[in-house]
Amino acid sequence: MNYAETLNYLYNQLPMFTRVGTSAFKKDLTNTIALCDRLGNPQHQFKSVHVAGTNGKGSTSHMLAAVLQTAGYKTGLYTSPHLKDFRERIRINGQMISEDEVVDFVAKHRADFEEIEPSFFEMTVALAFDAFARHEVDIAVIEVGLGGRLDSTNIITPLLSIITNIGWDHMNMLGNTLPKIAAEKAGIIKPGIPVIIGEHQPEVAQVFIEKAQKAGAELIFASEQWNEGSIEPGTRNREALENEKYLSASFEALNATHNLQLDLTGSYQLKNVKAVLCAVQELNTQGFNIAVKHVAEALRQVKTLTGLQGRWQTLSTHPLTICDTGHNPDGILEVLKNIAAVPYEHLHFVIGMVNDKDITKVLNLLPKDATYYFCKPDIPRGLEVQSLQQQAMMVGLQGKTYPTVPEALQAAQQKAGPKDLVFAGGSTFVVAEIV
Repeated sequence: MNYAETLNYLYNQLPMFTRVGTSAFKKDLTNTIALCDRLGNPQHQFKSVHVAGTNGKGSTSHMLAAVLQTAGYKTGLYTSPHLKDFRERIRINGQMISEDEVVDFVAKHRADFEEIEPSFFEMTVALAFDAFARHEVDIAVIEVGLGGRLDSTNIITPLLSIITNIGWDHMNMLGNTLPKIAAEKAGIIKPGIPVIIGEHQPEVAQVFIEKAQKAGAELIFASEQWNEGSIEPGTRNREALENEKYLSASFEALNATHNLQLDLTGSYQLKNVKAVLCAVQELNTQGFNIAVKHVAEALRQVKTLTGLQGRWQTLSTHPLTICDTGHNPDGILEVLKNIAAVPYEHLHFVIGMVNDKDITKVLNLLPKDATYYFCKPDIPRGLEVQSLQQQAMMVGLQGKTYPTVPEALQAAQQKAGPKDLVFAGGSTFVVAEIV
């Protein structure tokens, strides 16, 4: 098979969560263990950092990978989902693995797939671990796909674990209370391996404290280690927002102050930076040599170094059009904070969602004075646009439906005045179609 045929095989032969939802989620690690055993257990052949959390785990993973490669380490990065190209999931020093590597891996192990019957995600994890081992990376940053305890990535033994935060998402698989969700995420905490929790949240902190104590793992709450000093959000006025490339902030700890500029300009990134700074401190105690200058240089160019897209990303300035992948209640709240910091006359909101989540909480958070452009992401899990519109109207949101995401965006941009704001989001898969 060529590359296109190989992707078609992966997308259609192996259960893929982004397409079919919960039926692709496996309740144990059996398949991943079996696949990696056939590969000679590549996950044991490189050092790693494991990153979980409801929101921010992708940004945190990309930031940390950027820091490590800036410090001179050959760095693997595994993340999900991808936006445009399957190979976005597996990068080495910011570069996607080659199409040939994907083709060769599938051709070589297709018989194993047909015997073991892994999910798309399980196969992808095995491919990533195999690639990182073959390329002899110095360290790999591994982002959890969903949850933690039962996630396919949870067969690694990392140098360090990071859990960014806990919020409402995937309750049908992870639990219907925040402590239950936290317990699933805490499943990546391993005996004797330090763990950094990005945000101290009173309702779930004890879950992590008890899990770490049982595992004999050092526990650090990043939000208690670092304070934000002066903050320059880059949204002082509309002209500044349209031209500002960086979010500037200072971070203060007991014996350190860092003045940093971030090319990821969403204000929620300040929480993620604290986890990254704690991770750098911990890795340095384990023998790494990461200087403050490496951190500063990396955070100014995370998007360039790693290819990260879709995080408070400006798509155009006339009219001002911004997208973001935030899609659960906490993620949407952060998006709305950033929208509120933008001077505009009217908000045009392009929105699409998936069909296997309770979207009521998100819809209730959205501003009722905006004009909505309802659409369906182009995936089988996409929520039918008429259903989305009906549920939105029940909470007072008004707008028209559009057949596709690009058509909805085009309509919003055409109707927006010169001082209006167009925002597109509600789902990662909406953003994937427009970046």
